[in-house]
Amino acid sequence: MKKTVAASALALSASLTTLTALPAQAAVPVTAVPVTALPAPTGEHPVGKQDLHLIDTSRPDPWVPTVKARELMVSLWYPARKGGGKPAPYLTPKESELLIRSEPRLADVPPDTLARTRTHARAGAPASKRKGGRPLVVLSPGMTMPRATMTSLAEEFASRGYVVAGIEHTYESIATTFPDGRTTTFEAGKAGQTPQTGEKVARVRAADTEFVLKQLERSKRWNPLIDEKRIAMVGHSVGGQSAAQLLPASRRVRAAVNLDGTYNPQIPAEPLDKPFMMIGNPRHQPEAGGKDGSWDAFWPHVKSDWKRWLTVTGAEHMSFVDYAVTLPQLGLPEFPIDGERALKITRTYVTAFLDLHLKGKRQPLLDKPSGDYPEVRFW
Repeated sequence: MKKTVAASALALSASLTTLTALPAQAAVPVTAVPVTALPAPTGEHPVGKQDLHLIDTSRPDPWVPTVKARELMVSLWYPARKGGGKPAPYLTPKESELLIRSEPRLADVPPDTLARTRTHARAGAPASKRKGGRPLVVLSPGMTMPRATMTSLAEEFASRGYVVAGIEHTYESIATTFPDGRTTTFEAGKAGQTPQTGEKVARVRAADTEFVLKQLERSKRWNPLIDEKRIAMVGHSVGGQSAAQLLPASRRVRAAVNLDGTYNPQIPAEPLDKPFMMIGNPRHQPEAGGKDGSWDAFWPHVKSDWKRWLTVTGAEHMSFVDYAVTLPQLGLPEFPIDGERALKITRTYVTAFLDLHLKGKRQPLLDKPSGDYPEVRFW
C-alpha cells in the first residue's frame, strides 16, 4: 500500500478498488462535454433531498487531531409531496474537480462535469409525512468516495417509502465541501492498509453513524419522519465492512448489507446476530483462488437466523454504486456487466432485503436464484 495519495484515488482498508484499477488506457479524448446521469428511481414516491451539516463537539476529529470537533455532511433523501423544485445537485463544483483530477485519464474532462450529473431528487422538497414515521436506511460509502456515489440507491429507496441518510465521513473522502465553502480532502489511513487501520475506520464510522442517528432522533424536523425502531445500514466497500462491524454493537441498527466490502479485520469483535446480507463481485466466491478470502473468514461469525451471501457475475468493485454508469459516461472502459443492469440488480436485491426486514413483507426473491436475475449466485 502506498503511503501517499497519488494522482489517482487511494486504495485503502476494505480493499477498495479505485478508478485506477480499471483497464489501462490513455487519457479520455473529449470532443464534446460528457453528460453524466443516474437511472431514474422506480418507486411510486417523488423524492426530496436535504443536506445537513452536523458537528460533534464531544470528540476531536480522529484523522486530524488539531480539529477539535468532528464535522460531518449528511444527505437526507425522503418521499416528498408532489410539486416543483430544482433538481438536487450531485456534487459541488470543487468536489467534482478534485474527483475528476484524481484520475489522470480524465485530464480532458471539464472539472465541473460531475457537478452537473442529472439526479432525480428535488432539493428541499416538502416531505410526505406518514403516521408513525418511515423506516430509515443509513448509507456509508467506500474509502475516498463521497456520499454522492450512492445516490442512485438512495433515490430508489426513498421512492419506495424509506428515509435515507447518506453520511460523508470527513477526511475519508477525496473531497467534502461544507456550507461555508471549505473543502476538506483525504487524510485517513495514509500510513497504509493494516488490520489496525481497518479497525480504526470501523470505529470512526460507527461513532459517526451513532452520532448522526442521535441527531436525527433529537431533530424536531426530521424525527417525526422516522420510525426509530426500523433502521438498517447499507455500505459499499469499507462502508460495507463498517456496517457489518457496527451491526452487533448498535442498539439502533437492526439489519445491514455489505456491498462488496472486504473485511479488515476479518473477524468481527462480536458475532453478527441480526439479519445480514453480502453482495459482491465473483472474486469473493469460495473457488476464486484466494483472491479475496476475507468473506470466507468472516462468514462463520454471522450467526443470524437470516443471512445471505450473493455474488454477481460480471460485476467489479464499482458496479454496485453510481460509478457503474458515470465512469463509462465519462469515457472510461465499461465493466463486464452493463452499469444500468448492475445498479438494477443492486437496487432490487437490497430493496427486497429492506422490505423483508424493515417492513415485514415476504420476499421470495431472496430465497433462491431467480430466472430474472441469472447473474446473481447464492452461496
